[in-house]
Amino acid sequence: MCDVKTSLLDNMIGVGDMVLLEPLSEDSFIENLRKRFDHSEIYTYIGSVVISLNPYRSLPIFTPDKVEEYRNRNFYELSPHIYALADEAYRSLRDQDKDQCILITGESGAGKTEASKLVMSYVAAVCGKGQEVNKVKEQLLQSNPVLEAFGNAKTVRNDNSSRFGKYMDIEFDFKGDPLGGVISNYLLEKSRVVKQPRGERNFHIFYQLLSGASDDTLKKLKLHRDFSKYNYLSLDSAVVNGLDDAANFRTVRNAMQIVGFMEDEVQSVLELVAAVLKLGNIEFKPESRCNGTDESRIKDKNDLKEMCELLGIEQSVLERAFSYRTVEAKMEKVSTTLNVAQAYYARDALAKNLYSRLFTWLVTRINESIKAQAKTRHKVMGVLDIYGFEIFEDNSFEQFIINYCNEKLQQIFIELTLREEQEEYIREGIEWTNIEYFNNAIICDLIENNKNGILAMLDEECLRPGTVTDETFLDKLNTVCAEHQHFESRLSKNSKFLTDHSLPHSCFRIQHYAGKVLYRTEGFVDKNNDLLYRDLSQAMYKANHCLIKQLFPEGNPAKVNLKRPPTAGFQFKASVGTLMRNLQTKNPNYIRCIKPNDKKAPHIFTESLVCHQVRYLGLMENVRVRRAGYAFRQTYEPCLERYKMLCKRTWPHWRGPAREGVEVLMTDLQVSAEEFAYGRSKIFIRNPRTLFFLEERRRQCLQDLATLIQKIYRGWKCRSQFLLLKQSQIIVAAWYRRYAQQKKYQKIKSATTVVQSYTRGWQARKLLRELKYQKRCEEAVTTIAAYWHGTQARRELRQLKEEARNKHAVSVIWAGWQGTKARRELRRLKEEARRKHAVAVIWAYWQGLKVRREYRKYFRANAGKKIYDFTIQRIMQKYFLGLKNTMPSMSPIDNKWPARPYLFLDGVHTELRRIFHLWRCKKYRSQFTEERKAVYEEKLEASEIFKDKKALYPSSVSQPFKGDYLEISKNPKYLKLNSAVDEKVLLADVVNKINRANGKGTARIFLLTKKSVVLADQKTGQVKASVPLPDLSSVSVSTQSDGFFALKLKEGSASAVKGDFLLSSEHLIEIITKLHRTGATAPDREQLNIDISDEFLVQFKQDKVCVKFIQGAPKNGNSVSCKRKNNRLLEVSVPTTA
Repeated sequence: MCDVKTSLLDNMIGVGDMVLLEPLSEDSFIENLRKRFDHSEIYTYIGSVVISLNPYRSLPIFTPDKVEEYRNRNFYELSPHIYALADEAYRSLRDQDKDQCILITGESGAGKTEASKLVMSYVAAVCGKGQEVNKVKEQLLQSNPVLEAFGNAKTVRNDNSSRFGKYMDIEFDFKGDPLGGVISNYLLEKSRVVKQPRGERNFHIFYQLLSGASDDTLKKLKLHRDFSKYNYLSLDSAVVNGLDDAANFRTVRNAMQIVGFMEDEVQSVLELVAAVLKLGNIEFKPESRCNGTDESRIKDKNDLKEMCELLGIEQSVLERAFSYRTVEAKMEKVSTTLNVAQAYYARDALAKNLYSRLFTWLVTRINESIKAQAKTRHKVMGVLDIYGFEIFEDNSFEQFIINYCNEKLQQIFIELTLREEQEEYIREGIEWTNIEYFNNAIICDLIENNKNGILAMLDEECLRPGTVTDETFLDKLNTVCAEHQHFESRLSKNSKFLTDHSLPHSCFRIQHYAGKVLYRTEGFVDKNNDLLYRDLSQAMYKANHCLIKQLFPEGNPAKVNLKRPPTAGFQFKASVGTLMRNLQTKNPNYIRCIKPNDKKAPHIFTESLVCHQVRYLGLMENVRVRRAGYAFRQTYEPCLERYKMLCKRTWPHWRGPAREGVEVLMTDLQVSAEEFAYGRSKIFIRNPRTLFFLEERRRQCLQDLATLIQKIYRGWKCRSQFLLLKQSQIIVAAWYRRYAQQKKYQKIKSATTVVQSYTRGWQARKLLRELKYQKRCEEAVTTIAAYWHGTQARRELRQLKEEARNKHAVSVIWAGWQGTKARRELRRLKEEARRKHAVAVIWAYWQGLKVRREYRKYFRANAGKKIYDFTIQRIMQKYFLGLKNTMPSMSPIDNKWPARPYLFLDGVHTELRRIFHLWRCKKYRSQFTEERKAVYEEKLEASEIFKDKKALYPSSVSQPFKGDYLEISKNPKYLKLNSAVDEKVLLADVVNKINRANGKGTARIFLLTKKSVVLADQKTGQVKASVPLPDLSSVSVSTQSDGFFALKLKEGSASAVKGDFLLSSEHLIEIITKLHRTGATAPDREQLNIDISDEFLVQFKQDKVCVKFIQGAPKNGNSVSCKRKNNRLLEVSVPTTA
């Protein structure tokens, strides 16, 4: 039978309240958590604060029975549980009219979201009932799946990690029934939309939409189910074990319907989600303008077209917004082109802003549905689920503002905890002693000060004209914060440069309440700016989509605001300030969530990880604040009820007031007066040892009482058993005597019956013997008579059989003789018939011989050969006529041919097929013009060189070889270059010349003539290099789908002074084919050697560099990237083709 816990101190595993822990140290704190975690006790108190360890498994402690068990119970009455805190907060709100807030903190994966769900589900279970109340409760609960789908994602720490902070105010009426709620969101991690770390994935809604939407819905949204078709979705963690995206999508759709979303609103939201996916597939390519500036162009406009159709935007408007940026200053407008990197930045900024604003709209829309309708004053319970303190190896702007928020929460936590302690002491009439604690206000001031705070200086840098970089921001910090005791950098006076080499130049360190955190300034300025080009905002505002105009109001041309929008840091600081002021007005309740391990596995407790979280959550500081005065307090009634057996005067019943009973009890136990104090309604115990002393005395007394109860019970039980046995013995004796007499009577009766049966049996057997003797005598006479008659009959039968055998023998002998005679006659007749037949045959042969001799002179000697030739001639005629009627088409690729009718025609049939095919091909070739013939010869030569050798070749087959891609003879820009080249230009194209120093490419014009290869500057047209074709020794290319090729020069030639050329081109196949063909047609030159390999050497001046091609993940829009690994190696990363 399970032990029933009626108090926090009963059947305790470890210590249920850390305030009572003895001795108090960090090691004992961690060990107590481990002991309780190993026994599935995941909740522990620090006074009124609940510590929650994530068990990573289902536990039977959240059932409806548990809800009823903790309902309307004192906080310390049962074992620690999150339901106890939720019940205490709800009853204080309902009965004492105090607004409450529940602050849930902890790092990702610690169980904050689940804790908030448990609190809301408990409140929903214990509050009132009714149709309207149930509807409000259902809407409040169903808002969670919607926000989780759009704001949660799978991370390496948690499969359902909240990537935003959430604060929900639940409003109640005077009866404690929910009326509605208001949700506030903080700092959505919108950078996750465009890029996810390895092992993580994007927000849930993208995967849920592709997995769970119907085929018709996906067709309307122009989407496919394959995750790999979208660049914004990571593929290494697209499928999560235990997470059913299709079922969750149905849950989200149902939740949106319950919350109050209209069907057209849901469709609009899904269209925006699809538009974000389409945005990620838009890729750009560089393009040079006539004035020499670089600009970007969209590679494939199909995704752009589909996105514009979804949002109702003109394709040309959005395409221009991705290519140009307009800067307005008073009455002037300046339009500049965007290069590829800037275009990708604009695309990603639009995707992040679009998704972030959609999420904010969702929160606003949910608030419209769940807000309280009545305008009377409401009681409010707030639930805060926000990031915990974060210390990573690489900490950036996001970690900085998250930790700033946690500093503010820690500050208000200490202030409210001390204020609550002080109010209780004053309320109970206990003298208040001042408690020393670390005040982190100096750290908050370092960050948020309006003049010299880090956020203020970051905003100042972002708004300052001129060149603004992360380095200038760090220089400003070093200047202003150099002497602050909680700030460190390489140049500040607090840095330990000589001993601390872990502090890089581009970083600064802040001493937070939870420990030192190193921040890398890279990206601080850009992330704080969070700019979206005005061209994109205006393009979005022009959309016909009903939701887009609401999300981008700044794009309205009639309301153009030239002021810069507020920075991300300024907005977050304002939001945190509003949150702090809100929390100051409410009674706080704290849940500190801890993650026991990084493996998301049950039954594993990692001490170092838990210790790290205990430190930055400030739990030891919390215990010390709580224990600074009186460690334990309890009202008089339950205290007297628990310990009354320790004093004879209070046991078993105390008739007076409870306080007097407690005073008598403490006096009788001789507890030192310094160890406790009497309040108005509670007794306060200073040291946990005193409480444990009372508990030990109570345990001993309970054992003595249990022994006494057992003794009395056993005596009563033995007496009752003896009396019962005595009464039973009398009844058993009476029944036994009755049974014995019955058995004796039955035995006598049975014996009499046996004697009678034996007598009757002897008489019957005697009569039977007499009857059997008479019957045997009669049967003997009958048997003898029968035997005699039988003998007589057998004797007569033998005589009759002998006569019959004699008659049969005569018949058999006669029949045998007649048969012999018949067989002799038959043989004679057969012999006579054979002789007659032989005579007839001989006569027939003789007559035939005579006829042939007589008529031989009338027949020709070669008649048989003539007949044979005639027959063959008719067969051939029939064969050719049939072939004429079944002749195949004139297409050279048509392989059909009539079947062979006769076996002897096999050779002729095959030869005719060959001759027909050659004739058909000749007729087809005769239709070619000289130009078309040259093109096909080049394509044929390209096939011989690259087929099954180069992965780029299949994509070039369908592209015609144009040759002059720049129209050099017509373009006036290249007039000077055209005049500098004497021969006819066979090929003109723009290629990239690869620099060995950094692997980057420089645009060059590539010209091929019959005698030389010319490289010229793309902007000026000036000739940079001219290489005669005889100086080329070979060309090297890879086997992959890249456009890199190396022109290797002969050693000792005049052109080989500067070394080989490493180039890249989109028309690689055509360039190499024309080079090879030009060399092959010249009679005085050797044929150019083509080397196809994934690794080859290139001579750069005096050094040889190895160029190595590897398969890599798609980056920068699936383009090929070249990087310098060392002085002797250039590595070309080629995206893996699907």
